[in-house]
Amino acid sequence: MTAATFLAPDLSAAQRESVLGRTNPLLKLGISLAWLIGLGLTLDVRPPLILAVIALVAGLQLGEIQPGTLARRLAPLAFAALAIGLTNLLFSTHNPDPAAHEVLRIGPLRITEEALEAAAGLGARVIAIVSFGAVFVLTTDATRLMDALVQQARVSPRFAYGVLAAYQAVPRLGDDLATLRAARRLRGLRELHLSLLVGLLVRAIRHADVLSIAMDARGFGPGPRSSYRTVAWTRLDLVVGAGALVIVLVALVVSR
Repeated sequence: MTAATFLAPDLSAAQRESVLGRTNPLLKLGISLAWLIGLGLTLDVRPPLILAVIALVAGLQLGEIQPGTLARRLAPLAFAALAIGLTNLLFSTHNPDPAAHEVLRIGPLRITEEALEAAAGLGARVIAIVSFGAVFVLTTDATRLMDALVQQARVSPRFAYGVLAAYQAVPRLGDDLATLRAARRLRGLRELHLSLLVGLLVRAIRHADVLSIAMDARGFGPGPRSSYRTVAWTRLDLVVGAGALVIVLVALVVSR
């Protein structure tokens, strides 16, 4: 998998035409924020797990995401979530508390029930956030998201499309790094060296200079602008938004 594929994946035709692919990007962003706020209202492990499972199932069924693609995206992030949970379990302040209920002791290491609950809740919330993010990225076209931000959220076009250009330029840095490493290898030098950072900085400045000239030549300046791709609210957005709101409310009720 190349850096370009990992950082800025091109959506397939099935993903673009899926239910989530046709849903307004701003609505999906709002749903993710609402679910994130909902997770902050509870310490129970059940709501984040419920939301994570629903997000993954929705991505597979309503977003037409291939299971292999979703698994490759989630694998390193899920590992990070488990590492965070394990770290909080081992170094929890509940473990040395004599009033806490002990469930396991390995030498001097003491694991308590309160530490397990806290670590499980934190790990589950991280997994839920990772699931939301992966499904959002794999069902949202970056250009359509910026169009929605400009047309509906009234974000400055120069800022929005500048962010889009920078986002799409990030994978190019991976290709530039591979080129610089290959050049050092041909010269008999070590592939990894601090001088690579200088080379990357120079190439990034050159790319940014060319990109800024191209954007100015296409009218990305001050003044009114017309829109080639119009983003509008639809009935599908209403159905998806209402369903997402019901889901997060049910998940919070379960925790009570």
